[in-house]
Amino acid sequence: MPQALSRKFKRAFVLQAVIASVVIVIGVFAINAVLKRNLLERRLQSQSAEYWQSWERDPQRAQPLGIVVKGYVVPRGANADTLPSEIKGFGAGFHEMPGRNQAVYVDERPAGRLYLVYNEGFVDELTLWLGVVPTGLALLVLYAVTWLTYRTSRKLVEPVSWLAREVARWDPRQPDAGRLAPERLPAALEGEVRQLANALHDLAVRVGAFVARERAFTRDASHELRTPLTVIRVASDLLLADPDLPPRTHRSLQRVQFAGRDMEAVIDAFLVLAREADVAPQSEDFSVRDVVYEEVVNVRPLLAGKSVQLDVIEDASPRLHAPPRVLGVMVGNLLGNACQFTDEGRIEVRIGSDRIVVRDTGIGMSREELDKAFEPFYRADQQHPVGKGIGLSIVRRLGERFGWPVTLVSAPGEGTTATIAFA
Repeated sequence: MPQALSRKFKRAFVLQAVIASVVIVIGVFAINAVLKRNLLERRLQSQSAEYWQSWERDPQRAQPLGIVVKGYVVPRGANADTLPSEIKGFGAGFHEMPGRNQAVYVDERPAGRLYLVYNEGFVDELTLWLGVVPTGLALLVLYAVTWLTYRTSRKLVEPVSWLAREVARWDPRQPDAGRLAPERLPAALEGEVRQLANALHDLAVRVGAFVARERAFTRDASHELRTPLTVIRVASDLLLADPDLPPRTHRSLQRVQFAGRDMEAVIDAFLVLAREADVAPQSEDFSVRDVVYEEVVNVRPLLAGKSVQLDVIEDASPRLHAPPRVLGVMVGNLLGNACQFTDEGRIEVRIGSDRIVVRDTGIGMSREELDKAFEPFYRADQQHPVGKGIGLSIVRRLGERFGWPVTLVSAPGEGTTATIAFA
């Protein structure tokens, strides 16, 4: 890839030289052919005019004869039997003799006809030399200029190619800014290329610092954010175990527990998404059924006081190799939405061999709301302000990360069907 620019330059100059060569060769020989025809006609006409002038002074003048031109004169009224058979049928004007490389010029005057037969081989040989020599010289000059231009252009492009090679060696997760440190740049890097190298160096420094901060945050948040949530969960469990706890306090503690589990799920999802894509989280083999039933137990308090039936249908017992908590976060968010937006009817969780389907009989969504459902902080129903509006966004991003695409089908008043498909 770093050499692509040099290769493009080379191909461009080679193509330019080839096209120019073809044009020069064709042009030179085309011009020679036109000039040959015009010069030959003029030469024969001139020679014919000279002969007739001499013939008027001396009618007994012999027929014109030379190395290149051979002439035949037929006086007016004389018999043309002495003419060669191949030129008897020619009328006045210029003619080509096919297969003989000869041209015939017939000049008709009141005194008679003059046939001039011209041997074109001599002219062709002369034309060839007059065409080949200039063409060869022109091509040599063209190739020399093209080569010098290519060398100059390559020298100008080499700093860019060097910079591209250095950047190509970078590890995107930890770019080596030191390779482009100002003191390590070659002296040939000048002007805009040096400015670009300095800008890339500064960018690499900032990216490296950002990656270091992100890794430190992910490492620290994994511990620091879970610790207080664990304390809250343990304390609420102890309080809920008190048999003398008033019902109102019991309900409040249950809400605290659910909010804690919800926050823990969000933190787990964010920490998974914060990791680099090529860094695999800790995975294990687990049963999809176990994860589904655990999330069903967690969301049942949301249905307290509602006439809603929550069922799990097992059509298969699939197992996956992935972080179980990821699937738990996805199923928990989908179930949480189903419980929040379903006031009566049924919620069904169906476990298939390659998917989980969560279907409810809630308020549903219109086409416009469905198109925005996966946008962060979007709420389809403002009458149900429960939640942060980021659940479906997290579900989709986790699904994309682990190859489990999520789809929604919904209609107002008919409920919603969410599907997690396992690749």
